[in-house]
Amino acid sequence: MKVFETELPGVLVIEPAVFVDERGFFLETFHEVRYAGRGIPGDGLRFVQDNHSRSRRGVLRGLHYQITKPQGKLVRVTRGRVFDVTADVNPDSPTFGRWVGVELSDENHRQLWIPPGYAHGFCVLSDVVDFEYKCTELYHSEDEGGIRWDDPRLAIEWPVKEPIVSAKDARLPTLEQAERRWLPK
Repeated sequence: MKVFETELPGVLVIEPAVFVDERGFFLETFHEVRYAGRGIPGDGLRFVQDNHSRSRRGVLRGLHYQITKPQGKLVRVTRGRVFDVTADVNPDSPTFGRWVGVELSDENHRQLWIPPGYAHGFCVLSDVVDFEYKCTELYHSEDEGGIRWDDPRLAIEWPVKEPIVSAKDARLPTLEQAERRWLPK
């Protein structure tokens, strides 16, 4: 397994070892000891919930986070291709307002580790995508927060011009509009 740091502290791109032969391929999607050696999930955290979403081309989900019970996420694509974004929306962070974008696909087998406290979203680049998350905190609907996908402060370079966004995501505030108490710490 190869692990690459990004410009956001703790956000890591993981390239698992993939064993390919005439039958197909095999890879470990998580190995507690190996991942712990790279600090995943780290800081006494453990994975407590797995999620799976399916979306179609042009769908953009995000940017989401939990406010007081932040989730660390180990994400990957099992079918299709996405542009995955992690954004630092913590106003006390030295990297506040910066983001990292990574292509994840069923072909490159990459994973992304997103420590608790970051906002996360992705847009679908293939006809269909199956997206899986391992989370370090249970989902709490009353604790969810988010920032608009097209926030001018973040200026994320999404590879879709007119994404399909949920009504809820379309109502999310920009960083400028968000009250500090509704941003992750």
